[in-house]
Amino acid sequence: MATRGFTGHRPPDATRERLPPGQSLTTDFPVLQIGPTPRIDLATWSFTLRDGAKPIKSWTWEAFNALPRTQWGGDIHCVTQWSKFDTRWEGVSLDDLLADAGVPAPTDFLLAEGHDDYTTNVPLADLVGGKAMVATHVGGLPLTPDHGGPARLLVPHLYFWKSAKWVKGLRFTRRDEGGFWELRGYHMYGDPWREQRFAGD
Repeated sequence: MATRGFTGHRPPDATRERLPPGQSLTTDFPVLQIGPTPRIDLATWSFTLRDGAKPIKSWTWEAFNALPRTQWGGDIHCVTQWSKFDTRWEGVSLDDLLADAGVPAPTDFLLAEGHDDYTTNVPLADLVGGKAMVATHVGGLPLTPDHGGPARLLVPHLYFWKSAKWVKGLRFTRRDEGGFWELRGYHMYGDPWREQRFAGD
């Protein structure tokens, strides 16, 4: 995994209560990825919800951006021990995607799928109820490719490897299936406040 831009430092006392165990505060936005940054053509971009291999609904970039927009602001935490406070995101909530698809969620588990073939599992309960979005903007600006643009999953209450970059879809699964890092020893859930970095934590 490549990591660029992390310069952690000990935070003042007033902010320590916002840091999960083992984390350090950064004012940068480190870049982490497992391979080259994909270059994605918006003319052919799509986002697809699937029930297993069966497509439920797909959106083009234009149709996706016509959906209701939502905003979220708060702190994010990476398993590599950096945390960034007061980030601001904009995108389409998973609630609005499911509403536009017009079908109830078929299972309680999903795998997020990226254009780089990256996958990560997230329970449905952690994506709905305003907890997650497919983000297109951060800090008021469109997501750059290094940070997962044009769109990435944002699940801010879990370690940031769950917020899959360059996301192209969500696939409902019958059971909680591990994705790329989970199959390599990372925790199946990834709660920063419980320090769930690795299997067995």
